[in-house]
Amino acid sequence: MLDVAFAGMSLLSRIFGRKKPADPADEPLVTVPVPALGILLLRLEKKKGAPLTEAEVLEARDKAVCIVMRLSHKRAMEEKRGYRDVNPQSVWEDWLVFRTQVKGDET
Repeated sequence: MLDVAFAGMSLLSRIFGRKKPADPADEPLVTVPVPALGILLLRLEKKKGAPLTEAEVLEARDKAVCIVMRLSHKRAMEEKRGYRDVNPQSVWEDWLVFRTQVKGDET
């Protein structure tokens, strides 16, 4: 009976193809600011002693040191860290939200 089942599975695999395990080399690479962009901006704002302007936030993003890693590694890092970092592509909007959340936690 098992031989028939395996033969049927073999036929189905040949017809539909076998799903290959995901190849890590196929996973997208992403750039990640180090230190986290939100932390970097908080430090700059503390040093300045006043809220950062949009131009200052954009300049900090443009000068930030970045590394390249697999998307799954970035997600695992964020999960371990406990928060998502500021997205460099929407840095100003994300920074305003991030800042509010952090400042709200301090009170």
